[in-house]
Amino acid sequence: MSLAKLKEIIDESDNIVFFGGAGVSTESNIPDFRSSTGLYSNKGKSRYSPEEMLSHSFFMGHTKEFYDFYRSNMIYPDAKPNDAHISLAKLESIGKLKAVITQNIDGLHQMAGSKEVLELHGSVHRNFCMSCHKSYPLDVILNSEGIPRCLECNGIIKPDVVLYEESLDPYILEKSIDYISKAETLIVGGTSLTVYPAAGLIQYFRGKHLVLINRTPTPYDRQAEIVINDSIGETLKKVV
Repeated sequence: MSLAKLKEIIDESDNIVFFGGAGVSTESNIPDFRSSTGLYSNKGKSRYSPEEMLSHSFFMGHTKEFYDFYRSNMIYPDAKPNDAHISLAKLESIGKLKAVITQNIDGLHQMAGSKEVLELHGSVHRNFCMSCHKSYPLDVILNSEGIPRCLECNGIIKPDVVLYEESLDPYILEKSIDYISKAETLIVGGTSLTVYPAAGLIQYFRGKHLVLINRTPTPYDRQAEIVINDSIGETLKKVV
């Protein structure tokens, strides 16, 4: 029943916005953060927690240790788009989906063909020198050892990702709010909706249809017209 209703909503709507989290990329074999098998449940041998190692202060004070963790746990260069990414790109190509707003940093939406992608937490594919601001692609990070250094000024290269203690990009945030507030249909997928400020974006939705697709319940389930606790890739593939 839920799938049939979701297909009907998608067929009839031409102003859809998708808001997604780590669960969108788990089907591309990128681990999430907070599930029982997620990154934060695996403390490993380090005396620091993953949350500590992904903070701005840790990056500044323990840059080499940050990069050791970052290269091993945050970058998945062989990952490929899954059915969720591909379905959303298809919806955009036929004019129904206006934007993808994502908490992910893996670039898989763009790889699948999505054009209007708002990356709340940045991207591993963008990196910059903290001194002269020269830009660098992901390959430079992957092919370096220790702390990656700028080829022009020897400054430290930093990934363009939002670390703990850092603020979201105000332009991306404002644009995301604008898309959500004007959407007729908001599909939320692969996110527990517990991490703020990103989770708070859903409060700006004033449209007709709120759809939640997540393997586990969220705090917003009661507000949604449709709640599907299943694979987001398989769900979208069946209705797009």
